[in-house]
Parts: sequence; C-alpha cells; structure tokens
Amino acid sequence: MLQKLIASLSSLSLSLFLLSFPAHAADIAIGMAFDVTSMDPHYHLIGPNMNVSMHVFEFLVTPDREKGKLVPGLAESWRAVDDLTWEFKLRKGVKFHDGSEFTSEDVAYSFDRPATIINSPSSFTLYTRQITEKIIVDKYTIRFKTAKPYSLMVNDISNVLIVSKKASTGLTTEDFNTGKGMIGTGPYKFVQWKRGDRVDLVRNDSYWGKRPQWDKVSLRMLTTPSARVAALLAGDVQVIEGVPPADLTQLKANPDVSMFSTVSNRLIFLEVDQYRDKSPYVTDKNGKPLDKNPLKDLRVRQAISRAINRAAIVSRVMEGNAVATGQLMPAGYFGGLPDAKVEAADMASAKKLLADAGYPDGFGLTIHGPSDRYVNDAKIIQTVAQMLTRIGIVTKVEALPASVYFSRLSKQEFSMMLLGWGGGAGHVSTFVKSMLTTYNTDRGWGTGNYGRYSNPRIDTLTEQAYATLDSGKQEKLWQQASQIGLTEFGLIPLHHQVNVWAARKGYVYFPRTDERTLAMEVSAK
Repeated sequence: MLQKLIASLSSLSLSLFLLSFPAHAADIAIGMAFDVTSMDPHYHLIGPNMNVSMHVFEFLVTPDREKGKLVPGLAESWRAVDDLTWEFKLRKGVKFHDGSEFTSEDVAYSFDRPATIINSPSSFTLYTRQITEKIIVDKYTIRFKTAKPYSLMVNDISNVLIVSKKASTGLTTEDFNTGKGMIGTGPYKFVQWKRGDRVDLVRNDSYWGKRPQWDKVSLRMLTTPSARVAALLAGDVQVIEGVPPADLTQLKANPDVSMFSTVSNRLIFLEVDQYRDKSPYVTDKNGKPLDKNPLKDLRVRQAISRAINRAAIVSRVMEGNAVATGQLMPAGYFGGLPDAKVEAADMASAKKLLADAGYPDGFGLTIHGPSDRYVNDAKIIQTVAQMLTRIGIVTKVEALPASVYFSRLSKQEFSMMLLGWGGGAGHVSTFVKSMLTTYNTDRGWGTGNYGRYSNPRIDTLTEQAYATLDSGKQEKLWQQASQIGLTEFGLIPLHHQVNVWAARKGYVYFPRTDERTLAMEVSAK
C-alpha cells in the first residue's frame, strides 16, 4: 500500500512539475553536457563555447556536419589571387541582429579582435596570426595577405566567428558576458546567460538563411550525466548531448526515446612533459622527486603506450562507445594514415623498454585530467593509471573540474595529462599545428603542445605543407609530419569518441562529427 502511495505521489509531482513548465510547440530545451566559460566568441578556443556561439554568430566558411567539409557561410566564394593573397566574396543583404548591414569592415575587425583578448586560456590567434594584412576591396570583398604562401587559409577562416564592429568596438570579454556586443548574423538572437544554468535564445526572423524551426531555445547546462538523462526522461528537455555510455542500453530500450550517433573527429590522447629535466609529478617509488625526467626518453614513452590496452578502454570504460586508434584523424579524413594500426597492449615488452631506459623498477607518476570535459574522462585516467602501475610506473590520479584543470594546464603544472582535440574542418593539420609543432607564440604554433614535444623535421614539413597548394602533395606532407610525431609519441593516441544524442519521441537530431549540438539541427517529425 505504501509503495502504491509513493508511486502515486511521485506521478502527481511529476505532472505538476511539467504543468508548471511553460510549454510551446515551437520552443525547445536542450541538455548540454558541458558548461561555458564566456559568451565572447573570441575568448576561449574550446568546444562548448563555440557550440553556443554558433547559434548567434557565423563563420565566413563553415564545416558541414558529416565530414567537416567546408561550405559557404557568410562568404559566398573564395579564391587564391596569388601565392600570398586570398580573396573572399561576402553575401549581400545580410543583416546583424540590430538591423545594421554586414560588410567587409566587420570581417576585418573580427580577425583583428582575437589578438586584443587579454588572458585567453586558448587563443584564436592560432587562426589569425598568419594574416599580415587585411585589404577591404569593397563592401562585399575582402583580401587576406600572408608573408608566405599559406594553403590552410580557408581552414583557418572556418574557425573565427564574425562579430559586429559597430556593436562590439571597445567592449571587453566581461561586457560580452553581460550581453553587450552579442549581436551576430546567426539564426538566433541572444536573450540571457545564467552562468552555470542556461543560455536562452530567440529566433532571428530576419535570418538570411533557412528559417529555424524553433521560436525559443534554452540551452541547459546539465553537466552531471544522470541529471541530463533524468531531465530527458522527465520531459524537461527534448534533446540531450553526451549520452553517458552507462545509460545507452536503458535509453535504447525506451520507446519514448530516439538515439542518434556518429563517429567524432575528436581524438582523446595523452601528452607527457618532454622538456623539463625535473618534472613536477615524477618521483621515485617512495614519492621523492627525480632529478632526471624519464618522460624525455623515447623508450619510456613507448612503454607507456604499450602498457595501455585501448581495446579494454573502449569496451569497458566507454562500453563500446568509442573507436580505438593509432592516429590523429578517423579513417577517411584529409591527412589520415591509411596503414595506421592500433598498438596492442604488451606488458612484457613495456617492462623491457623501461628496463632498457634505466628504470627496471619503474618510478612514480601522477596523471591529471578533467572530470567534466570529455566522455568518461575521469574513468579513462583512472584506467590508464591502473595499466601503467602494472608495468611498474606507480601512477596516481588527479581529476579536476575543467575550469581548474585548463587553468593549471596553461601554466605547465603537470607531467602527464589527458586531452581531447576535435578535427574541426576534417583536416589533420589542426592536430599537427597545435600539438606536434614546436611551441612558438610568435608563430602561433604548438598552442596545445603542453608537453613541449619538438622535432625540427615536423616544423619544416609543416612550413612546406603551408606553402603547397596542390592538395595531393600537401596531404602527403601532413601525413609525414603526423607519422613522425606519432612514432616519437609527441602525443599518445587512445581513441576517437562516438558522439551520441538522445531525443524525446517525435524529435530528430542530425548528428555532427564535430560534436556540435545546434538547435538548427533539431527537427520535429
């Protein structure tokens, strides 16, 4: 009797909750897996921020959802005028949310602005630094000049969102966070950001492109996996991203839920400190700091890679919701290695490599990673730690909130770290340039190279690839560069994520390889 009463009360409470939530056939709420750090589209080069910004702001050139193929956005066409000049023809008649006209002045301003951002955790200058001059030919034509031939201009352009010069001149990142300057050309207008809770948007009825289906959009920051699933099942949200692997079976069996998935171009990988003679979290077995950093030895990095059972991580930690890999991009993407193999775990070989490197008894190590950024990130580093401990590298784990983790990461505080990086426009160059080139702030290279791996040969190949407009020759150069970096374990690849969304019955999400969750990609049957 008591159980029936509790069930009745629970049902009544849920009904009252749903009735209290204002419903509208053309409104939608989406459960987001990750919080955002800012509304400023040029502040922090990180997926969750970009995801929200893409509702309000747009790119000149935009990646499609299937393979990241570049298609026209605010630019209708582009061409290389000569080896040092790229020209972009802009759409005419596009209006910003305040009714002002979109012109070349806004483009030039948007590509100048990233260099003015103070204390960016990960700067967009990675994509703007190579531009030496911006030439406004007319209201709808702009040219970008480079000091050297640069084949990746269009790829880089696809990563910088366009803001209104009129609405944002003189504004700081904090101004954007309050809503000032949130004037784009995108399909939705900004309403409010409740930090840690939600971002509310309203449809831009004057949008130049396809009319969005939803009048109002609420992007809910539900960073706890169980909370996301509960919100979906309760009807509080209609779509969720980042479906937890542990809930896949339950949700697939639910007739009121539909599932949508695709292989991501995001690589989950490890980086290790390769430049300091004494690394902060490397010790002997008793916890005493070592005077010599073993991670600088290639044989030690080989041993670490060989100790990791990637298949086990995929099957047990990710519950099959990932693809083990030995390279940077999934198969079929530009610059992928056709013959790349996933390294099999071999404990005996790993122990021998350690002994050959002078560490027959191993050493102590701490692995750091985020606890709320990638799918099952904390579980991944715990599993890797167990595997390394089996070969004698006694490994501790410190999983931190993403906001804390990335702040400390940028200060070079770690010895081994878990990271993820998306392939953006489906081009391997983004990995090579960010993770495998020698760190150089003047050139904008190695911005994600926290282990400070360096090989001059990769730098040379990168320069050659930049200067090569022939796509076939260019791809071979990128393949050579990535092969060197992988052979020397500039980074240690683990797997590519599989992106999974779940939706209430009657809603369809068109999955994207770049992990973006966009209201524009949701439709109702």
